[in-house]
Amino acid sequence: MIPRYSRPEMTAIWSPETKFRIWFEIEAHACDAMAELGVIPKANAEAVWKAQDVEFDIARIDEIERETKHDVIAFLTHLAEIVGADEARFVHQGMTSSDVLDTTLNVQLVRAADLLIADLEALLAALKRRAYEHKDTVRIGRSHGIHAEPTTMGLTFARFYAEMDRNLSRMRDARAEIATGAISGAVGTFANIDPAVEEHVCDKLGLVPEPISTQVIPRDRHAAFFATLGVIASSVENIATEIRHMQRTEVLEAEEFFSKGQKGSSAMPHKRNPVLTENLTGLARIVRGMVVPALENVTLWHERDISHSSVERMIGPDATVTLDFALNRLTGVVDKLVVYPERMLENLHKFRGLVMSQRVLLALTQAGVSREDAYRLVQRNAMKVWEEGKDFQTELLADADVTAALSAEEIAEKFDLGYHTKHVDTIFARVFGEA
Repeated sequence: MIPRYSRPEMTAIWSPETKFRIWFEIEAHACDAMAELGVIPKANAEAVWKAQDVEFDIARIDEIERETKHDVIAFLTHLAEIVGADEARFVHQGMTSSDVLDTTLNVQLVRAADLLIADLEALLAALKRRAYEHKDTVRIGRSHGIHAEPTTMGLTFARFYAEMDRNLSRMRDARAEIATGAISGAVGTFANIDPAVEEHVCDKLGLVPEPISTQVIPRDRHAAFFATLGVIASSVENIATEIRHMQRTEVLEAEEFFSKGQKGSSAMPHKRNPVLTENLTGLARIVRGMVVPALENVTLWHERDISHSSVERMIGPDATVTLDFALNRLTGVVDKLVVYPERMLENLHKFRGLVMSQRVLLALTQAGVSREDAYRLVQRNAMKVWEEGKDFQTELLADADVTAALSAEEIAEKFDLGYHTKHVDTIFARVFGEA
């Protein structure tokens, strides 16, 4: 991923230095296990660890690969240059390239998952803080983009918290699913290497042995992992879209923090644009775009082909780096989001009580009016608000059919905002698990 949308810790997971270090650890731990089994001399296994503190020469590995046209062989050749040809002669014994490549990829994905889990936890903390801050900040709820009934800004934050909390569970499950390794040989039969070697290597790398591999770890695991990233990215966009709506000039119920010296437009000095959430919307598209290739990687020919390899060399780094950046950016947006409670009330009252129509409808039915007639009575007065700018409560009080069923006091009571927020604490207890 380009540096603009990258953070160093996640990027480092996918660096050549990290990759070759994991390759080395796999080979060295495998040699230890084989020595313990008496398959190779212990002296040779110990000699491999001479490379433990050596910086691998990436340029040299690339040079060898240009000749061999094989990245793992290039690395093994360079490792032998460091360790010594005779000492390294048992390295990679009974193994195949995918044993190294697949196990390494899963180590990287597990490490990436740990960072993403931390990102989600930070975002959840920000959402929770803002939810409690605005638990009772009343705003209008909308459906189809149209005013519906009152809600609170706290419930908006709580809704996003619950969604991201589900994503945290999904990410933890995805981490567990991808945390497998395979050191099983050419077609996964352990014909030339003992299963104990796989168990040892996996234990050292924090993985569990893949129950059955071919020459590769089954790619349904990876598909589930990247699908989870896609779901999380969609949730990022969901929150970003709501913030973008709130920052519209005609709405302006909240906006991204606008720092001193910041400029919104090269042409219009007055502009304060939702650039961060628009950016998040775009980044979400990138992450989702990597899900389908991961799904298509599930189908490989026989015990293995390499049609998945080129895909994963790109989507592994790009999806995790992009999502890591997006989650961190969204946390900052939520944390610094400027909220305008007065504007929320102003918008709520824009149509002069119209949003209380359901309460009046229900009251009429409870007073004995049929639902069809009640709907007709309420709608004909509501349309005067829409079309003529009338006040809803005033129109209801002037409608003899309405006042025949409801007193003025009963009608006035239906315009109490508190009615719509009476169960906020109950919802919060469900979401946050706190009384």
